[in-house]
Amino acid sequence: MKRLNLLCCCVASLLLLGTAEEVEDASEPTKRDRSHLENTLKLNEDKPADDFSGVLQRLRKIYHSSIKPLEQSYRYNELRQHEITDGEITSKPMVLFLGPWSVGKSSMINYLLGLDDTPYQLYTGAEPTTSEFTVIMHGPKLKTIEGIVMAADSARSFSPLEKFGQNFLEKLIGIEVPHKLLERVTFVDTPGIIENRKQQERGYPFNDVCQWFIDRADLIFVVFDPTKLDVGLELEMLFRQLKGRESQIRIILNKADSLATQELMRVYGALFWSLAPLINVTEPPRVYVSSFWPHEYHPDTHKDLFLKEEISLLEDLNQVIENRMENKIAFIRQHAIRVRIHALLVDRYLQTYKDKMTFFSDGELVFRDIVEDPDKFFIFKSILAKTNVSKFDLPNREAYKDFFGINPITSFKLLSQQCSYMGGCYLEKIEKAITRELPDLLGSIGLGKKPNVLSCDITGCGETPKNRYKKP
Repeated sequence: MKRLNLLCCCVASLLLLGTAEEVEDASEPTKRDRSHLENTLKLNEDKPADDFSGVLQRLRKIYHSSIKPLEQSYRYNELRQHEITDGEITSKPMVLFLGPWSVGKSSMINYLLGLDDTPYQLYTGAEPTTSEFTVIMHGPKLKTIEGIVMAADSARSFSPLEKFGQNFLEKLIGIEVPHKLLERVTFVDTPGIIENRKQQERGYPFNDVCQWFIDRADLIFVVFDPTKLDVGLELEMLFRQLKGRESQIRIILNKADSLATQELMRVYGALFWSLAPLINVTEPPRVYVSSFWPHEYHPDTHKDLFLKEEISLLEDLNQVIENRMENKIAFIRQHAIRVRIHALLVDRYLQTYKDKMTFFSDGELVFRDIVEDPDKFFIFKSILAKTNVSKFDLPNREAYKDFFGINPITSFKLLSQQCSYMGGCYLEKIEKAITRELPDLLGSIGLGKKPNVLSCDITGCGETPKNRYKKP
């Protein structure tokens, strides 16, 4: 009888244990298949990455020899606050995540990198969890890097962030993760936007820091979820900063499988209604509707639609990675165009000042008259008569009041005086870079040539001077 009772107890225990395991299995959500993600981002391919070292070396040479001299001579960095470093030229494409708090930005990064339930995953939660600017980049092993170390390392592209102060550097963190996708791209997770005054007092210039990352991002994901569609002052300021970068912006309506079909349509319309006053373009940015996390979609939702939306976003991301060199060269050329226009404007201001000055003139009053009303002296109109200058590229007139308030006009030289026998003229060199050298470098990649063919032996990165008078 005792054996029978013992046997019954054992069976009951096993049944209870099995029931507990079933409950535990049922409570844990099943994970989604990741094959589409790995195929679209080509994470399973073993082919070596393209070697663009020759192209990058040539690009650095063009920048330092043809663009930077004019940039420094006319102090362009004090107008635009955008200094290009060698680390920025050689950096990988940057993908920036922006949006309100707790909409799934960190969860989306965890999902793309497959970091969930690993020691590498970013912390997520229903409350505001990310208070730092987090840079996720590739490294041989898991490693956390403090902001002060990142800013002090000139080999990285983050050294200019020192100008935002030590309070910000304490809120900057780098995480190195050994992941194949991070060999080709860098992710930046940002603090969520919280629309109340207390949270906006962050102790550092949050909007200026956001602008720094926006100016350097190749792709910008602005993430929302169905519960956070309101537009407050901080979000409105953010979209002002995104003006001119519409081609890089992708709007994401995350957690879409938490809604029924009718609710989802209403939320989608409400999102466009909220953003319409902030995006003044004829063609609105692409909006992706899905749920970017590793768990299966909720039942009775549009699973096929969400999966197609996710694949479209992954294709967008992969396109940015594939076109990284083309985008880098185009970015340097755009920077060169702005530097050239700035130099032409300063030269015109200076020439007008010299023309108006007489022996008895008060230089300060003369120049104040020019700065206050540049149109009276045809400053900007005269620049439009130059070759390759568009009126849409001209800077704001008001910006030059502040610029010349810090930099006296007499501290500059005319462009005609910025020439030397050995180095040539600054203006001619930057125009040559804009019209010939950078388009040729871009065309060599676009025509499908092997990138490593553009080595220094061919492009002349370290070429010795040739005697042009010697007969062949």
